[in-house]
Amino acid sequence: MAADRTGTAERRVSPVFLGIAAVMAVTGWAVWTEFASSTGFAVFLFVTSAWVVSLCLHEYAHARTALHGGDFTVGAKGYLTLNPLKYTHALLSIVLPVAFVIMGGIGLPGGAVFIERGRIPGRWRHSVVSAAGPLTNVLFAVVCTAPFWLGALDGVPMAFRFALAFLALLQVTAALLNFLPVPGLDGYGIIEPWLSPGVRRQIEPYAPFGLLAVFVVLFIPEVNRAFFDFVYALLDGLGVTDLEAACGRELYRFWQDTAPLCEAALR
Repeated sequence: MAADRTGTAERRVSPVFLGIAAVMAVTGWAVWTEFASSTGFAVFLFVTSAWVVSLCLHEYAHARTALHGGDFTVGAKGYLTLNPLKYTHALLSIVLPVAFVIMGGIGLPGGAVFIERGRIPGRWRHSVVSAAGPLTNVLFAVVCTAPFWLGALDGVPMAFRFALAFLALLQVTAALLNFLPVPGLDGYGIIEPWLSPGVRRQIEPYAPFGLLAVFVVLFIPEVNRAFFDFVYALLDGLGVTDLEAACGRELYRFWQDTAPLCEAALR
């Protein structure tokens, strides 16, 4: 791949990202130690900040692979600083994904770093740039579930355990949705370079509506049920039970009453 031509300042981690990461660390500690008077509120802040961190890493992965693929403009655009305020559409990349987590507990894919594709030669490089983002969510899910599949849960407080399970659920849903070969999503970006120019021209007008279409389809009860059955099956393979993920969601939505079964598990 091409050499890195960005300066140090263009790659310096943004104080904005460091602040978000600090919130994640402090609230994670609060959940672990039960320091906060409201465990649910601490879980809410921890999971939300961790989710935003994962979104920033998702976009950084796109930008970093694009840089090594030949698009040297990503540094000047601020994409390598992990600053979410530098994204082309902060609404799509941060605000909407966070809103959907709060409303429905689903990891809605964002994505708004502008890659100058004309600077990147070769179909494989384009596919790698598109795949880098959702692969970051996969890695994040593996890290979140590591205590579960390693059998290292002794001494882990139940609230923190539930929070990790819910965060893992968000990462799995984000990865699955992003890998869908739907115009506008990363999955389509992976296969697009391999399509004929004529097919790409026919599909291009529908790209802005791809995410909306996925959102609408997920509202169909049968599709929603099948999707989450698959998500929970993947989590189960990683050692996370349905109860742990569900209780994590219950705790996250602190403004609602916690289910009796989850309440009992926390005691």
